[in-house]
Amino acid sequence: MMPRSLLARTFLLLAMLVLLTTAAWLSLFRYMDAEPRARETAQLAASAVNLIRASLFAAAPEKRLGLFNEFSTREGIRLLPAEPEDEIEAMPDSRFHRLLQRELASRLGDHTRIAASVDGVRGFWVSFRLEEHDDEEYWLILPRERAARSFASHWLTWGLLATLLALAVAWLIASRISRPLKAMAKSAEAVGRGQRPPPLPEDGAVELRRLATAFNAMAADLERHDKDRSEVLAGISHDLRTPLTRLRLEAELSVSDDSARQAVVADIEQMEAVISQFMDYARAESGEAAEPTDLTALLATLAERQGYIGRPLALELAPLPDIRLRPKALTRALTNLLDNAWKYGGGDVTLKAAAVDNEIRVEISDRGPGIPAGEVERLKRPFTRLDTARTNASGTGLGLAIVERVARLHGGRFELLANPDGGLLARLSLPISR
Repeated sequence: MMPRSLLARTFLLLAMLVLLTTAAWLSLFRYMDAEPRARETAQLAASAVNLIRASLFAAAPEKRLGLFNEFSTREGIRLLPAEPEDEIEAMPDSRFHRLLQRELASRLGDHTRIAASVDGVRGFWVSFRLEEHDDEEYWLILPRERAARSFASHWLTWGLLATLLALAVAWLIASRISRPLKAMAKSAEAVGRGQRPPPLPEDGAVELRRLATAFNAMAADLERHDKDRSEVLAGISHDLRTPLTRLRLEAELSVSDDSARQAVVADIEQMEAVISQFMDYARAESGEAAEPTDLTALLATLAERQGYIGRPLALELAPLPDIRLRPKALTRALTNLLDNAWKYGGGDVTLKAAAVDNEIRVEISDRGPGIPAGEVERLKRPFTRLDTARTNASGTGLGLAIVERVARLHGGRFELLANPDGGLLARLSLPISR
C-alpha cells in the first residue's frame, strides 16, 4: 500500500531507485567478474595438477606415497585415486562453474571433471591423469573456497556503506521537499480558520521560493480584503443607525394611528436587527484574544439571559474543563443559534454541552421542520437563506455564516444535523487542547 505522506512517498521512490540501482550494479559486477575469476581459479587448479605431475614423475615409485602425505600436510592438497563406484555431486549449474569447467578442460584435457563432493566429502574436486593416454585417474581435492562464487568482503562492505549513504541522502532530499509543503499546509489551515499565520520563509529551491512568495502575497491579500470588507460593513451599519434612530423617534411622535405607528416601529426594529447582524459578521474576529474561559459559567449565563427575555431553555451541562476561548465571539455565535431555534423550534429548545473525544460539544436542538441535508453547507455561506419553513425572509443570511467563522476561528467545526427527536440539532465542536 502506498504511504499517504509526500515525505514517505518521495523517500520510498528514491529508496527503490537506490536499491534497484545497487542490485543492477551487483548483478553486472557478478556477470563481469565471473570469467576472470573462473580463469584465475582454473589456473590455480591447473598449476597444482602440473606441480603434482612433475613431482610424481621425478620421484621414485616407492616415495610417491610419502609425497602424497607431504602435499596434504603442507599444502592442504589431497590426492585420491578415482574409482568407478565414486558417488559424485556435480558443481552448481551456474555460469561461473560452466566457465570454470571449460577453462580446466582447455588446460588439463577434455577428460577433466570437477565435483562439489565425492563420496560425501565436500571440497573442490578436480580429476586429472598423469599421462593423456593413461586410464588411471586421480582426484585432486582443493579447499572449497577456491571454487566458491562469492564477493570479497570489502566489496560487500563498501556496497552496503554506499547504499546507506544513498538512502540518507534520499531522506534528506525528501524531507527538504516536504518540509516547506507541510509549513504551507499548516499556514493554509490557519488562513482557513480566519487567522493570519506568520509569513513563510522564502528560501530553498526556486520553485519553492516562488510558491512561498505567492502564498504570502495571497494570505496578505485575503487579510486585507477581509479587513476592508469588515470596515465597509461596520461603516455602513454605523452610518445607518443614526437616521434609523431619528426615524423611530419621529414615527412614535408624529404617527397618530396606533397600528400604523407599531408597523413603522417594527420595520425600523427589523432594519436595526439586520444592521446588528452586519456588525456581528464584520467583527466576528474583532481582534479578541483567546483566554482561559469557564465555559460552564458562560453557557449558564447565556441560558439565564434567554430566560429573562421569555425564552426558557432546557439546560444539560456535563462537567467541562476550562479552555482558551474568545468569549464574546462565542457568545454571539451561540446567540445566533438560539435565535434561529426559537424562531423555528416550536418553543422547545435544549442547550447541551459535554466533553467528548478531546473536544467540547455544544448542542442546541429544537423541534422545528429541520434543514435538508443537501442544503447544510450552502447555508453556512454568507447571505444565504433557505426557501422553506425555516426561511428568515427578513434576515440577512449571515447568522449561520457568523457561527461558521467563529467555529473555524477556534479551530473547531460547526455541524447542522437532524435531531433524533425531530427538528434540527446545531453542534459546535471546540477542541480542548490546541
